[in-house]
Amino acid sequence: MPKKIVAANWKMNKTYQEAEAFVTDFSKKILEIKKTGVILCPPFIALFNIHEKLKNTVAEVGAQNMYFEESGAFTSEISADMLKSVGAKYVILGHSERRHIFGETDQVIRKKIDRALEKGLKPIVCLGELLEERKAGKTLEVVKKQFDAAFDGLSKAEMENCIIAYEPVWAIGTGETATPEQASEVHTEIRKMLIEKFDNKTAENVTIQYGGSVKPSNAKELIESKNIDGFLVGGASLDSNHFSDIVHAVEEYLK
Repeated sequence: MPKKIVAANWKMNKTYQEAEAFVTDFSKKILEIKKTGVILCPPFIALFNIHEKLKNTVAEVGAQNMYFEESGAFTSEISADMLKSVGAKYVILGHSERRHIFGETDQVIRKKIDRALEKGLKPIVCLGELLEERKAGKTLEVVKKQFDAAFDGLSKAEMENCIIAYEPVWAIGTGETATPEQASEVHTEIRKMLIEKFDNKTAENVTIQYGGSVKPSNAKELIESKNIDGFLVGGASLDSNHFSDIVHAVEEYLK
């Protein structure tokens, strides 16, 4: 059974001071969490401080992005080694905002995945369709293309070190959420893709998160749906009460 993991993607939100205040409060709210994995992905400026503050909790730290080169003249970019040096264990790659705002291609995302795995970071790889692609009935076609580009040629061990996040682009930050049935359908197909490309054991060990306007009011219904193994949370993760409520909804499901 895949581990249930809830990750927070703060995007370009929270100053250093705001991040510190969040973690001080949030860490008190997850003292009873035993089975659910928790990851906070703040802006780069807060990574080290949050890592230090979370040391005695169940929560771990991830980054929101990284570059595929090891070092060099790449102004404003950040490397896998830099992320590891401040305590990051995970990195979000292929998020739709990186794909559609910053123009990252499948090929660039794959290079980042390879570098992250080489350096011992666990990639949270985002897949998902645009609204017009869903309306055109191309959801699975789009997700399969992104899946193949991201994972073709990986070993079983490398695949098991990845997390997949299905995030329908039309549901990110819009207040719209895929129904549990819609999300479960795609998650089930992704699980089948894992079986076909690797094997049953590998597929059973890969966490497939759902992302897209997840909030306390829909977390319980979503986590109870087939093949949904947790969440990658955007807006709701900015509020310590809301995010801890989502984490507790998953923990309650696991009891």
